This record gives sequence, structure tokens and C-alpha cells, in this order.
Amino acid sequence: MGNADIIREHYAASDRGDLDGMLAPFAPDVRWTEAAGFPYAGTYIGPDAVAANVFRRIQEDWYDYTVAIDEVIDAGDVVVGIGTYSGTFRRTGRFFTARVAHVWRLTDGEVVAFEQFTDTELVARALRD
Repeated sequence: MGNADIIREHYAASDRGDLDGMLAPFAPDVRWTEAAGFPYAGTYIGPDAVAANVFRRIQEDWYDYTVAIDEVIDAGDVVVGIGTYSGTFRRTGRFFTARVAHVWRLTDGEVVAFEQFTDTELVARALRD
């Protein structure tokens, strides 16, 4: 299985709500970076930190949060996913949609780094009363 296939499997697990499947390709010391200005901004080290600080918080904070990836670009040890985020923030009831790019870095079939790029202002508008 190639690196792009590994990332496609991660996205497929996300679509199924399969947290274990999402975390399966992560190296023990994966560095996961959420964009500055995003509600979960920061860099998290390790699968457990990513699950607790990103994936579980998204489930708690949003209704129908979706990551719809349109394109996966295979550049060998770097894979880029391009798509759209959408969801409704529970506290405000506000919906958002924003384009997103994910940059994945893999070594020996494991995700060692992830970085998110998105229009954080579009997300922030959903958070505001």
C-alpha cells in the first residue's frame, strides 16, 4: 500500500467514525499541527494527544462535522488532501463551510507529521454568538 492509499484509508475511517482506524497509521511520536486561529490550534505529539485534543473535541463541539476530501495528491513521502470542512457549532447553532488542505508526511508507511491549512475566520464565525 502506498502513502496516498494510507491517507485515503485514514479519511475513509473518518467517514465511518472509526477512531482506531484513523489513528492506525500514526507513528508513536506523530506531530499533528492544527492551524493558528482554529479552535484546536497547536501541535500535539502522539496519537493519544491527537485523539483527545482534536478528534474527541470535534465530536463534542459540533453537529454533523464533516471532512470531505475531494483530492489526494501523492508526492511520495508527502501527501496532500484537499477538500471542505463543514459543521454546526453546538453552542451557537451556527453552520460553517471552509476549504481545507492537509499536508501529511510519512516515513516507512507511518504518518510522522500533519499540518492543517484552512480559512480559520470562517470557522471562527460559527463560534461567535
